[in-house]
Order: sequence, then structure tokens, then C-alpha cells
Amino acid sequence: MVSSPLRRRAVLALAAALLAAPQFAPSARAVTPVDDMAAARTEPLSIASKNGRHAFKVEVMRTDSDRGRGLMFRKSLAADRGMLFDFEQVQEVNMWMKNTYLPLDMVFIRADGTVARVASDTEPFSTRVIPSGEPVLAVLEVNAGTAAKLGIRPGDRVEHTMFKGRP
Repeated sequence: MVSSPLRRRAVLALAAALLAAPQFAPSARAVTPVDDMAAARTEPLSIASKNGRHAFKVEVMRTDSDRGRGLMFRKSLAADRGMLFDFEQVQEVNMWMKNTYLPLDMVFIRADGTVARVASDTEPFSTRVIPSGEPVLAVLEVNAGTAAKLGIRPGDRVEHTMFKGRP
């Protein structure tokens, strides 16, 4: 789900090497779709928009491995759920939808918790790069159409412990 130019090249080179190896066989865990995030550990997150405060339960991806997997292979996502990608430092990021069944809205979030950009209704299974457009600390993924339905726009405030005490 996450791809900086250097990480993406490294991941693609590793994937090509692994696929070329005759002994390579993906684990069942790697290709088994997950139905939803019901059993996942979640944290509260809310977004304050002109239409009010909107609460979500989010699974937070804090490691390169978790950020790389993201919502891949998941077949459903409850309306009040999402996935928050913590990049640990402010940087321009690129996302993609490879192996992702669900169309998603991606909310790119600055270090101070304000929304920088919303990429709406992203295309499942696409390797097209979806850029942040500016340096961000995090990306929130929710079901496609959620941002429009709730009126989430650039400048809105995302409230989560990740953004407390940041400039």
C-alpha cells in the first residue's frame, strides 16, 4: 500500500527475485483475504469537519512491513473503521492499491493533524501511484465515498494521539 520511490524500487527488486526463485511459495497467510477488521486492535480517531465530528476505529500501521501490507486482501471494511499509516516522520509519500479489493478514500494528514489532501474513490488492484502532494506524517484509508459523505476536506482536523503535541 505504501511506496516511496526508493522503497518501491527495493520492494519490486525483492519481489522479482523471490518470484524468480523456483522454491518460492507464498504462505497461506499472505494470500488469504481477511473479511474485516473485527478482530484487529484499533484505536479511536475522529475528524472535525464543517459537518461535525466523525468517529472511527482505526488499525494503526507503524512498521514498514505493516505499512506495506495495509488493507491488501481485505474484502470488507465497516463504515466506522479505517487504517491509519504512521510514517514516523514528515515526508512526501506515495500510495497504491495493488492487491487491494476495496475502493478507498485516502486522507493525507500533516504533522499537526490537518488534512492536506483527499484522494477519493481509488481504484482496486491498481499500481497507479497516488501521491500525497506535500510532506505528510500519516494517511488514513476509509471506504470510498466516506470523505464526500461526511464532508471531509483539506484543512479539517484529524484527532488521534499521533498528532498531539506536534507543530
